[in-house]
Amino acid sequence: MLPLNFQKKYLTATERNNSLLCIGLDTDERKLPASIQSKDNPVLYFNKSIIDATSDLVCSYKPNYAFYGALGKRGWSTLQATIAHIPKHIPVIVDAKVGDIGNTSSLYAKMFFEGLEADALTVTPYMGEDCVLPFLEYEDRTTFIVCLTSNKGANDFEKSVSDGTPLFERVIKKALEWSVNKNCGLVIGATQPKYFSLVRSLAPDMPLLIPGVGAQGGNPKEVVEHGQDSKGGGILINSSRGIIFASAKEDYAYAARTAAKKLRDELNKYRNYPSLSS
Repeated sequence: MLPLNFQKKYLTATERNNSLLCIGLDTDERKLPASIQSKDNPVLYFNKSIIDATSDLVCSYKPNYAFYGALGKRGWSTLQATIAHIPKHIPVIVDAKVGDIGNTSSLYAKMFFEGLEADALTVTPYMGEDCVLPFLEYEDRTTFIVCLTSNKGANDFEKSVSDGTPLFERVIKKALEWSVNKNCGLVIGATQPKYFSLVRSLAPDMPLLIPGVGAQGGNPKEVVEHGQDSKGGGILINSSRGIIFASAKEDYAYAARTAAKKLRDELNKYRNYPSLSS
């Protein structure tokens, strides 16, 4: 039996949980509550607690690979076990921002799509088509192309203009060309609100992964109103630290649930509500 593809999982989770919220499992071992530090694997224990407390509130989870790679040899098994604990109808996006020459990208794709069974992956496109296509060969997965990010450094390259067109617009046009199997998405930072309408007009049907709401200061209203597609969806709005580290005490899981529900409900206030599956 073939696994559900990313889009089907996204629609299922969004409709079942009435949610556009993606929770980033950026689990910094140094910030874990003192009450769980003595566990055999405190990161995994923490992640499972967060997932159990929030899995009815999200459209996806997004672990950032760096937080697991930094754990050394136990990091890979911790990430595998974390992904295995996520309910099967909820898509998992591994945020690794990889991208290299073709043969290397093929191994990255195998590593994350087969080794971790990720439903989606973030990929940096700046080495061009041959670095992206190996990921898109996995037709049942989605590759989110890093396009216009939340950090200040986005001004250095992503907004630079050549032949009258900003680089991020050229990335969008290329992503549309590459997405023959409709398995390409875009990463657009929540702190770039004035560009959302433009991005959505250029890519009306592409899913947008939107980090930067919460600790980075992105505005939920602007993100939803200008980022959603014609069906009131198509966006995965990520919050990490603001949810998973809402409390450093023993009530951390309850606090994460409270923060997740508050943000989910706020996002929903600005949605259009035609059926997402129509």
